[in-house]
Amino acid sequence: MAAGTDNRMKSKKSKLAQELYGKAVIRRVVESIKKAGIDDVAVIVGENKDEIQAILKDEVTYLYQEKCLGTGHAIMQVIPYLEKKKGKVLIANGNIPLITSDTIRNVVEKSEKEVATVLTGIISEPVGYGRIIRKDNQISEIIEERELTEAQKNLLEVNAGLYCFDIEKLLGIIDKLEKSSMGLYYLTDVIKMLYTQGEKIGGVLVEDNTEILSLNTKVQLEMLSRFLRIRINTMHMNNGVTIEDMNTTYIYDDVEIGIDTVIHPNTTIKSGVVIGEDCNIGPNAYIREGCKLANKVKVGSFVEIKKAIIGEGSKVPHLSYMGDCTIGEKCNIGCGTITCNYDGKNKHKTVIGDNCFIGSNVNLVAPVTLGNHVLVAAGSTITQDVPSEALSVARERQINKEEWNKGK
Repeated sequence: MAAGTDNRMKSKKSKLAQELYGKAVIRRVVESIKKAGIDDVAVIVGENKDEIQAILKDEVTYLYQEKCLGTGHAIMQVIPYLEKKKGKVLIANGNIPLITSDTIRNVVEKSEKEVATVLTGIISEPVGYGRIIRKDNQISEIIEERELTEAQKNLLEVNAGLYCFDIEKLLGIIDKLEKSSMGLYYLTDVIKMLYTQGEKIGGVLVEDNTEILSLNTKVQLEMLSRFLRIRINTMHMNNGVTIEDMNTTYIYDDVEIGIDTVIHPNTTIKSGVVIGEDCNIGPNAYIREGCKLANKVKVGSFVEIKKAIIGEGSKVPHLSYMGDCTIGEKCNIGCGTITCNYDGKNKHKTVIGDNCFIGSNVNLVAPVTLGNHVLVAAGSTITQDVPSEALSVARERQINKEEWNKGK
């Protein structure tokens, strides 16, 4: 469900279009659902239709809710779509971007024996959440926060905003929903209606409460980013990577890092990067998309690399930019070296062979290829290919004009 809008985000973009660690919030939810094995995904949109479609393109089916009159109203608008389906339907709020595929899978599996299954959490300060009411070991009711009595506000089990329903049972009751005191139709009211009919309603208690944190403000966006960073960094550390300071290390999704690689503070590694074993990264390194580092590679302080393939044992120790390049094995890239990869219109590639030594402050003007065992003198600007085993010097001859500046 992604049709709701509000102004709490104080942004030109809706909360579902906000980027969280490089991905839009709605994309994160959809990706988790698909990773759980659910391929047929539909997104209910409203006024934000164009915005959501620009993010998800043709990856999902779009259903339209013209007026946002609550979650129940959203499902009432898509009855014709559900009537073409059989079995179970998973319904999720679009603003729970930290939800994992494992949790979704647990809900779906448990729902095989129940008419409805609800994801819940235990939160010590449950402000902003609907509360779970249980009777006879079942969920009998979900009460939205706006409708809570003073006594019910003390309940700690909350509705996480993810449900799995038997489609036939849901369709048999959804059009009987009535407006709440706030003039809205709540999907959560279906739970009480089904329970009253004697249907089995179950719940899955989420193991990690951060999964069900919702997004409505920029403050919450920063908080979710922090939790996601901790989750990703913890996963890599559990897989054998040394991270010296997880609070200043930003590793994005889908990054592969080999064991015994060390990540120093203030390092950013973007999505899709592959790093081998026994590498040394940082501090203050920026490894962008498209990079592949073999084993025992060093990327040093204040180094930025982008679309770079670096061979085993090579080093880019400090203060360099290596973009759109391939670097062979056992190379040393001197301080201040850059690949001049952009001519104002197109990007060009630099290729460096094995066992090369590039002196400090070298400009490699792409497209350019260096063979194996090449030595480039410091301060050179290389504009032509260099054959293997050559020394390349490309700089003006030094001229000293004695006393030229005397008295000035």
